[in-house]
Amino acid sequence: MRDYWSSRIGFILSSAGAAIGLGAIWKFPYMTGMNGGGAFFLLFIAFTLIIGLPLLITEFIIGRGAQKEAVSAFKKLAPRSGWPLIGYWGVAGSFILLSFYSVVGGWVLIYSIMSLFGSVISDNTNYEQLFGTITGNPLIAISGHALFLILAVIIVSFGIKEGIEKASKVMMPLLFIFFIILVIRSVTFEGAAEGLKFFLQPDFSKLTAEGILYALGQSFFALAVGFSVMITYSSYLTKEVSLPLSAASVSIMNIFVSLLAGLAIFPVVFSFGLEPTAGPGLLFMVLPAAFAQMPFGEVFLTLFLLLFLFAIFTSAFSMLEIMTSAVTAGKNYSRTKVAWFSGLIVFIAGIPAALSSSSLANFKIFGKTVFDASDFLVSNIMLPGGCLLMALFIGIRMDRTLMKHEFSYGNSHSSDTYQLWFQIMRWLVPITIVIVFLNSLGII
Repeated sequence: MRDYWSSRIGFILSSAGAAIGLGAIWKFPYMTGMNGGGAFFLLFIAFTLIIGLPLLITEFIIGRGAQKEAVSAFKKLAPRSGWPLIGYWGVAGSFILLSFYSVVGGWVLIYSIMSLFGSVISDNTNYEQLFGTITGNPLIAISGHALFLILAVIIVSFGIKEGIEKASKVMMPLLFIFFIILVIRSVTFEGAAEGLKFFLQPDFSKLTAEGILYALGQSFFALAVGFSVMITYSSYLTKEVSLPLSAASVSIMNIFVSLLAGLAIFPVVFSFGLEPTAGPGLLFMVLPAAFAQMPFGEVFLTLFLLLFLFAIFTSAFSMLEIMTSAVTAGKNYSRTKVAWFSGLIVFIAGIPAALSSSSLANFKIFGKTVFDASDFLVSNIMLPGGCLLMALFIGIRMDRTLMKHEFSYGNSHSSDTYQLWFQIMRWLVPITIVIVFLNSLGII
């Protein structure tokens, strides 16, 4: 029997959970810091609303319209054609993404365990050195990577309603509450104004062609579009739910969390004289420094790390789900066994990324470590590529009547908004992706 979300809010929170994780909380601050601050943030918002939101609606329409997971959805909507390759592209991309995503999840898990025992915050702790110790020790990095995947597999094996939805309903609201608490403390530090200025005042002279590509890729990464994850999630959705409104809710929540992340991080960065261009370790150096200045800082750090960990898990659930559902679709395979097997393969594939700061630090792919190369491949090539293929599918192949019906369920006066969405997907999305690609390559 096919599983379904129990409610619209359960679907929205689970979809937001799939999107809001490392993309908004970990990756967004350091990508913003490395690409000029406010200008990158403004471009990220524009790409999210103009390109990301229509793409999210698209994945919702394909998934609920087919009532199938990613690969089977394209087989149903475009039988005897090459379009199902989009679904396989999504499964492959989710696999690569989770292989390094779970490494970062392992870092957060280790920090959470250490914080529970009061081992993170102290007067003598060098937080930059602590981060280097955790990521640079092969045994610690691989152990965290493994434990994170084990916990993610356990939740996914329970299914949609009893596993993913129940977890998301608790985790996401708590994350918002604690993020707001952190922001309130962060903006009251001496020197916080410089951080707010860096984050909120656009300086387009600092934005490069590569930075524009990164902003586009970040908008896709943060909304979890391009890998058919949302096709799989929306296939478990009933017809009375409005897809455009649900997509808008997820997009706005995502932008809001990204805003909170920036407001929480950059005032502290400038207050403590840290570099906003510190890269992937930025969050792990800034958060402990901020909480150390609060009463009961270790307690608040522990709670925040656990909630951050939950947000990462909700994103990991979606990546494991697309792999698990693709294998079990139409077959009598045990969902639990497939989830565990998928987790094992991801663990093995992620070992090189886990060792990128230690044993394999000097092993480079086009000048990047395995971790950074995997991130670049996913965020700046595979995600935009998947989005481009999705736009072409909508404009060329998908049945227009089915599209309009799915867009219109739960909406009144939807004709004009449907036409706007369709024209954006047919022309603006593919043209924008191609132009940004060509610009980043220096061709235009």
